Amino acid sequence: MSVSHSSNSPVFRRLSRRDVLLGMIGAGGAAALASLGYRSLTHSGEIPATAEASVPFFGLHQAGITTPSPASALMVAFKVTPKTRADLTHLFQRLTDRIEFLMAGGTPQAIDPKFPPADSGILGPRVYPDNLTITVALGASLFDQRFGLAHLKPRHLAEMPSFPNDQLDPDLCHGDLMLQFCANTAETNLHALRDILKNLSDALVLSWKIEGFQQPNTLKGEHQTSVRNLLGFKDGTANLNPQDQKRMDQLVWVQAGSEPAWTTGGSYQVVRVVRNLVERWDRTPLQEQEQIIGRKKDTGAVLGYHQESDIPNYDRDRKGQQIPLDAHIRLANPRKSDLGLILRRGFNYSRSFDNAGQLDMGLLFVCFQSNLQTGFITVQERLNGEPLEEYIKPIGGGYFFALPGVPAKGQYLGQALLEAV
Repeated sequence: MSVSHSSNSPVFRRLSRRDVLLGMIGAGGAAALASLGYRSLTHSGEIPATAEASVPFFGLHQAGITTPSPASALMVAFKVTPKTRADLTHLFQRLTDRIEFLMAGGTPQAIDPKFPPADSGILGPRVYPDNLTITVALGASLFDQRFGLAHLKPRHLAEMPSFPNDQLDPDLCHGDLMLQFCANTAETNLHALRDILKNLSDALVLSWKIEGFQQPNTLKGEHQTSVRNLLGFKDGTANLNPQDQKRMDQLVWVQAGSEPAWTTGGSYQVVRVVRNLVERWDRTPLQEQEQIIGRKKDTGAVLGYHQESDIPNYDRDRKGQQIPLDAHIRLANPRKSDLGLILRRGFNYSRSFDNAGQLDMGLLFVCFQSNLQTGFITVQERLNGEPLEEYIKPIGGGYFFALPGVPAKGQYLGQALLEAV
């Protein structure tokens, strides 16, 4: 999000004792503090390792899309229960209020102890923002006949189909509304979810949820990452740079004239729960793993190259002697055009195990793009039938449309949509 900060912005907080300690002891001491639970969390930029750090709520775009990814994520799909458009409007107004408070932090209202408390208290008497972002996206089902929104549905928004390698669980797919919670800690995400459920229980019913996590990225710069997925490979090396505003406008943010007017500033969101068959993968020879992915497992460098940041020249390897023609990275991004370029925001997940005693863990894949057809769908069609399919099984997710941001106080999420009816 492109915003300007003043000294009154919630980003500028009083230095905590932990901030001072980190500044005094340097990187080595920071690592020691990290071992005690004080994590320095970065992805495509730096996030201060303090619970007092916050991300601005107001702006042309929602936070949580180009915002640097922290360590914890929580994806939650809902069914909305209002019967009228007026009630739906009230839902979005109240949801906006709760998200604004949770992202900024503060002290919950004190009430008579004879009544339930205003806050769950799991973060203590004061709610710290902890770099929380809550991103609101709409599913295709919200544009049915209930609220008269059908003619305003984004052009490419539909129920996510089942691709050839998918084994989708209906209980882990789709939804009227998707909330993406991202924060430094899982507790902050869970606190925010419980707050929203408590305050909007008359309007939202849980459909499904899944928690994600990732390692902090300790490297800086584009095309460098220390983040690894649960297959053990570096993840996100070739991702778009979210700080490149021109590219974001081209590939991520919907522009005026291409969609219904209310969508300008929003983005298509894809969520995919991709199970990794890790027991089978862990018994696969390293050389075969690297051929399937197209990168070295230890350094992240493309096969035949030396540095993780090196850009492969496929024209010099047309027969696939260095990088197999069906390698994952080569199919996903042939590097011939912008077709298929997306902004990834992926996390790992780990749940339980199945009846056969196999671990249920893998990739919580999230991406954003201005055009669903030329973005994710193009990539997925390239990947259909790839060798990696032997080791992965998509089991859930959905297509959603992330709403434009809230430009100023007094406005609310989804306002342009609801006023366009």
